[in-house]
Amino acid sequence: MRPNGRHTAGVSQLSTIRVWAICMLLLSAVAINPAPARAAPSQATATTHVYLLRGVLNIFSLGLDTIGARLQAQGIPVTVANFVSWSSLADEAAANYRAGRIKTIVLVGHSSGATALPDMIAKLKQLGVPVKLAIGLDSVFKTKLTTGAERYINIYIGDGPGEPVRAADGFRGKLDNVDVRGTGVGHISIDKNEAIQRRVIAEIDAAIMRSRAPATAVAEPGAPRQARSAAATAPARN
Repeated sequence: MRPNGRHTAGVSQLSTIRVWAICMLLLSAVAINPAPARAAPSQATATTHVYLLRGVLNIFSLGLDTIGARLQAQGIPVTVANFVSWSSLADEAAANYRAGRIKTIVLVGHSSGATALPDMIAKLKQLGVPVKLAIGLDSVFKTKLTTGAERYINIYIGDGPGEPVRAADGFRGKLDNVDVRGTGVGHISIDKNEAIQRRVIAEIDAAIMRSRAPATAVAEPGAPRQARSAAATAPARN
């Protein structure tokens, strides 16, 4: 006797359902036991953020993208944006600072992005947020600091469109104007120059290291001074 065709089809469909059921069980097991997540960044790097401001049209400051990529390779979070976003970026940085997600804020700008840095610093100060370091690359307009970052470095081309940054009366902070005329860099290439990029990254790394260092205790007036520290007076061990 030949088997009934309908019965054979029913058995085949049941087998297919069983196979799908087994597959779903296996997938469920994988979902319950996912692969280990990537390790979170260290506390030191997680509380640092670097904001890089491009100049006009977003096409003349692409060296900032390279700097940003190199910083990210070190585990340092960055934001690269056009200079017109400086105000909203200040709001974002302030919110993250208050929430404890950011401890150290660094700003870098090229051309019009460098010109916008003092405004961004001033707004952050109004919001109660300090700026550890700001680096301007060839600001194209007269730039004046009314309030400062802990350190402000203005790298400019003295015989080009860039100008030194001036400090207003009552300015607090450290301001360095660095003239790089005669080095072969131009206004369009200063952010892409390898030596300039290395200096910018080195300054950022140094600022982060300073932010990690414990504060030095200040002795009260009249307190006796120790000639040497305990470590200095301890006997040397061979």
